Amino acid sequence: DAAPGRVGQPVVAADSAELFRCPFVTIEDAGTARFTASEISGLREYLLKGRFLWSDDFWGPDALASFEAELVRVLPEKEYEVVDLKPDHPIFRMMFEFKEIPQIPSINHWRRTGGETSERGYDSERVNLRAILDGQRRVMVLMTHNTDIADAWEREAEDPRFVYLFSPNGSAVGINILLYAMSH
Repeated sequence: DAAPGRVGQPVVAADSAELFRCPFVTIEDAGTARFTASEISGLREYLLKGRFLWSDDFWGPDALASFEAELVRVLPEKEYEVVDLKPDHPIFRMMFEFKEIPQIPSINHWRRTGGETSERGYDSERVNLRAILDGQRRVMVLMTHNTDIADAWEREAEDPRFVYLFSPNGSAVGINILLYAMSH
């Protein structure tokens, strides 16, 4: 159930028993994440039991380095390396086929800048699709970095121009990720 007063998805703490009721979870603005010892333990157990974490909407090299440093605390780097996913990975073709992950800005940034997609200028020009894989090469942690894929479907009623520009590709990526997470 959603937290009192919240509409939409529930917020589940990484050290909560409720986490294990979720087949996959998302984290937004992952570059600011700081896990407690209890959250590290809970998230590690969750991921090692075959669950899936998708981080989205974090921008620039500092945010990426910060989140990857937190992930090393959850899954030791020697055993669980962060890798770049290439277009031959199944995520690129689960239902919809695409060659690259689109750069989708927040609607507010897009409006404020007259249509720019890189929220941190040259520091976020290139979208990254990174992952941590398990021993069977299944994605446990997925990172869509320098893009805000979820904004493609979160803002449908706000501006038809934004929807027509970003929703088709962003929704296709989201559906592919969901299908991958639920079937692997």
